[in-house]
Amino acid sequence: MSNSAQTSASNRINALLDENSFVEVGAYVTARSTDFNMTDKETPADGVVTGYGTIDGGLVYVYSQDASVMGGSLGEMHAKKISNIYSMAVKMGAPVIGLIDCAGLRLQEATDALNGFGQMYLSQTLASGVVPQISAIFGTCGGGMAVSSALSDFIFMEEKKAKLFVNAPNAIDGNRVEKCDTSCAAFQSEDTGLVDFTGDEEAVLLQIRTLVSILPANNEDDMSYSECADDLNRICSDLGNCAGATDIALTQISDDNFFMEVKKDYAPSMITGFIRLNGTTIGCVANRTVIYGENGVKEAEFEAELSANGAEKAAKFVSFCDAFNIPLLTLVNVKGYKASKCTERRIAKSAGRLTYAFANASVPKVTVIVGEAYGTAYLTMNSKSIGADVVYAWPGATIGMMDATAAAKIMYADEIAKADDSLALINEKAAAYRELQSSAVAAAKRGYVDDIIEACDTRKRVIAAFEMLFTKREDRPDRKHGTV
Repeated sequence: MSNSAQTSASNRINALLDENSFVEVGAYVTARSTDFNMTDKETPADGVVTGYGTIDGGLVYVYSQDASVMGGSLGEMHAKKISNIYSMAVKMGAPVIGLIDCAGLRLQEATDALNGFGQMYLSQTLASGVVPQISAIFGTCGGGMAVSSALSDFIFMEEKKAKLFVNAPNAIDGNRVEKCDTSCAAFQSEDTGLVDFTGDEEAVLLQIRTLVSILPANNEDDMSYSECADDLNRICSDLGNCAGATDIALTQISDDNFFMEVKKDYAPSMITGFIRLNGTTIGCVANRTVIYGENGVKEAEFEAELSANGAEKAAKFVSFCDAFNIPLLTLVNVKGYKASKCTERRIAKSAGRLTYAFANASVPKVTVIVGEAYGTAYLTMNSKSIGADVVYAWPGATIGMMDATAAAKIMYADEIAKADDSLALINEKAAAYRELQSSAVAAAKRGYVDDIIEACDTRKRVIAAFEMLFTKREDRPDRKHGTV
């Protein structure tokens, strides 16, 4: 029996979960405040439907805000119900999914509502790294609720009607919503990188189901494995052509070509996402230099550079995977850092965070160098030096301090200046430098690369590496936490 109306809030829950699996908790809770004529207002379930159910048979906890009850505003009991769901989820070790449509703090309840918000923040913080947290925005998500969403691991957003903001577009000096809608899904996914996935309501709910089905239920009880029907030794014959389009490479090596990209619209020169290898969920980070559309037409092209936005995006993803014991695969094709005034403001800190995230991660880590790997930008991309367990390189990969031609021009500047045929001398010296210092073979001879593999064999070699690393254990210095 439920005291909640059959509104869009409960309908979303029913559409998200397995059929007839939802059990409501706290259906009879209503607002208890009597100030400002609140006794005359009906607040069924206090504007939020909470409970638990299953997705593909796995337990999940859900709260869904009801905009028909005081605009879905968050009051004292509303927040208390959400905090209660978090408490249950942590005890049982199951993901929490919030379906958000909230007008903000309930003004009639003032400090009681404010305190409830704070308790909800605390619940989310204590659950972070213990159970996956997912927020899906279908209506308004403003002010403090936007902060709550940012505390989640993944944010989904309906692409047309949903609004996400701390300050409304019209409240920003010099801006109007007509000029720049800073609350829309496009802005929050492409410009800020806060939103991971967008789509219509049906697509969002389907994406959540897919994500939950491949993630561990919590940080200890890993349920992210499934039976693999794909050939573990499958040859990916065209993989060598995908050094730039690493999203295609990841799709080809994955079981049944499954690939779920995270923050696809933000910093597209850096890829983050999940694949399956031998039925196991693998987190992937990859440099990308070209994007092809569904029709095979080239849509965008990038330099093989590490940007501040890309580094921040990857660092957050690596941190999530490490918290939930998801192995990491890195595809490297980077020749340096992006050089621009805007990037320079943050690149050192952002690259530092990514370097720290990879070095700090204790999960199995495999790296494949598919193109260029130059300088400290390569070190940042999960190199052997900062803790990668296994590093492979494709035969044509180049690994070193910098491009061989540039290095030759610096090292032999005096000779080149005196040479009759400077171009021929540069090519000669560059070829020698490339063989001695920049080739995959040179790196393998020094132990920085474990093996040089044919591109077509990447799937089977990476699967074998992760199987070997399955029981990995690594001691770390005793500390409370890092500070980067």
